[in-house]
Amino acid sequence: MNKKLMRRQMTQDLRELDYLQYAHLSYQIGEQLYKTTDWENAETIGITVSRFPEVDTWSIIRMAWRQGKKVTIPKSDPLQKEMLFYQIESFLQMEKGYSDLYEPNTKETKLFLKQEIDLLIVPGLVFTKEGYRLGFGGGFYDRFLSDYHGNTVSLAFTKQIKEKIPTDYYDLPVQKIVTDSMLIDCLNKA
Repeated sequence: MNKKLMRRQMTQDLRELDYLQYAHLSYQIGEQLYKTTDWENAETIGITVSRFPEVDTWSIIRMAWRQGKKVTIPKSDPLQKEMLFYQIESFLQMEKGYSDLYEPNTKETKLFLKQEIDLLIVPGLVFTKEGYRLGFGGGFYDRFLSDYHGNTVSLAFTKQIKEKIPTDYYDLPVQKIVTDSMLIDCLNKA
């Protein structure tokens, strides 16, 4: 199955989740994430603001704020195909941006360099247990990860984990995947 078809199929599968399932599974993923040492040790988190049917990150952002962590979200430059992360301290510091996603209002937020981000929560649609991911097709995270040296975690519903996905030479795996049913340590696959 090619990337485009796999993206379309997974998006359709995820849209079939009813709201109760979606809310419950997202909650379980958040609870698993908060127990990881990556989360516990992180002072600054890079995270996208989700939209259905992605795993809910709004509640994760709220938890980070409650725990005194700095939350940074990406501002995308579609021409350069790159992202910069800005700290938000309120959802009111966001505005609709690229691809109709919530992004930081750069006039109200502080830029963070990638080396200042301890934990990057990397979005995706389909994942393997080895940490490879099929994203949304923009290539923004692949470029960002090429010289990012912090910890990387992806959040996924169990149904998003597949045995195999098409990969390219530039695809970089994440270190861990947190699902509603398991924590996958992609670096220590036995």
